[in-house]
Amino acid sequence: MVGTRLPAEVVFDYLSNPANRPAWQSSLATVIDVVGDGEEGSSWVDLTKVGLRAELVVTAHQRPYRWVERGTWRGFVADLELAFDEHVDGTRITALVGFRAPWWLAPVPPLLGLIAPDAVRADLARALELCSAQQR
Repeated sequence: MVGTRLPAEVVFDYLSNPANRPAWQSSLATVIDVVGDGEEGSSWVDLTKVGLRAELVVTAHQRPYRWVERGTWRGFVADLELAFDEHVDGTRITALVGFRAPWWLAPVPPLLGLIAPDAVRADLARALELCSAQQR
């Protein structure tokens, strides 16, 4: 979980927009083939710094409460759900991640399950810094 003093709508809009992702997601070099701006059904391709090309699609967009994406790469599936909870002191964002893989990648999901929460938390903290700076 990460938090900010910004309103949930502002944070939601920033995090759900695929065009903003390369600035805050540490694994990304860029995004291409963007269709939509983060609403349900939006899609794009992540080009990672290590050369992977993952296809992403938004599967839920409930502004400003919940946003879900699914990424796929050669049978590997990664789901990210962001929940936004607005409080008197700002907004808290909770991230849930899950992974599935074909048999030939079976060892990967448990390993990612160990490291992904810290990486996602760091990426979200960076996103909140950038979003806050845009609001000034």
